[in-house]
Amino acid sequence: MNRRELLQLGALGTVGASLGARRASAQPPQRAGAHVRRYTPLGRTGMKISDVSFGASMLGANQGDLVRQAFDLGINYFDSAESYVGGASETAIGAALSGKRDRVYLTSKTWARPTDRRDSIMAALEASLRRLRTDYVDVYFNHAVNDVARLQNQEWHEFVARAKQQGKIRFAGMSGHAGRLIECLDHALDSGRVDVILVAYNFGQDPGLYQRFKDQFSRNLDLIAQQPDLPRVLAKAKAKGVGVVAMKTLMGARLNDMRPFERGGATFAQAAFRWVLSDKNVDALIVSMTGREQIDEYLGASGSRAAVSEDLPLLRRYAAMNGAAYCRPGCGECLAACPLGVPIDEVLRARMYAVDYGRPDIARSEYALLGDAASPCLRCAARPCQAACPHGVPIDRLTAATHRLLTRV
Repeated sequence: MNRRELLQLGALGTVGASLGARRASAQPPQRAGAHVRRYTPLGRTGMKISDVSFGASMLGANQGDLVRQAFDLGINYFDSAESYVGGASETAIGAALSGKRDRVYLTSKTWARPTDRRDSIMAALEASLRRLRTDYVDVYFNHAVNDVARLQNQEWHEFVARAKQQGKIRFAGMSGHAGRLIECLDHALDSGRVDVILVAYNFGQDPGLYQRFKDQFSRNLDLIAQQPDLPRVLAKAKAKGVGVVAMKTLMGARLNDMRPFERGGATFAQAAFRWVLSDKNVDALIVSMTGREQIDEYLGASGSRAAVSEDLPLLRRYAAMNGAAYCRPGCGECLAACPLGVPIDEVLRARMYAVDYGRPDIARSEYALLGDAASPCLRCAARPCQAACPHGVPIDRLTAATHRLLTRV
């Protein structure tokens, strides 16, 4: 990916270039004595997990040192999936935590479709177990669910029952961050067949946070995601004893954008984590940990149950800078605009891996799962999606460019 492509796909509507000169040298503040300060019950599972836990979506096969550092600092919950870095993520975790299985909780995920059979799902689980070097996982998720039919597949439920009976999984869950999120979460919770949910949740979904600053950021209020049903669903999960783990907590994770504005020892990432952890219906969060200094920084928010005075200015500034380029998880308002059925939200999620996270390899892998995806956008002149995003994301300028970038040989 060259610089021109990054700029084309990057932070449209943000300060972008004005911070460009400072991004290269910006470094997070050093953290002394970082460690996990709170372990919290994960619903009714009986597990007590680190409130800031290890997400492994970008973990390479040779990055076991990061896993060991996280473990040494008290992290005991490691989240992965068969699709992460082509299975390398699980391989790294398995090797790094060998001999420590009784002191950690491991999760994995598979994309179980409406027509998948229990034997093929079991085969996927067993492959994950081999990579993780264990004979069981603590939670096994149906991954990135955006269709209720995937939760209604009786073969999935038969698989879960058999895997639990055989001791290969302890608990079952659902993860979700795309369109129809609320509908899928409601179905999963009402069915009584999930023990844990992993859900996209961040400060960008709280209109109340921004309303306090409407005079200063009035032109950005129309970019703020309003998802009033998500707090209701999280409260329902809590009432039912279902564990709640939050992901996508950094709203795109453009951390270097914020380095010049961090004051008083507080960082944007820590502010975003404190916002999530202050919600009594959230048990813990996972976040991709890709560097040793990053782990120390992230754990600076562990133990928090409320925001500090430096947090709100950072959060509102980030939203003002990046609101017009960020596709809100679970929104789905744009999907009906495309007569050709382009999964706009999933395409933009793949773009996020390439542009915001700087991982075009993962972006290409995720995009490949979408099949034809955004190829119809290459031939579309009508651009019915042009004004379909209620938050101002320029869909018509991003989808075709994403397709070209992520299908280039």
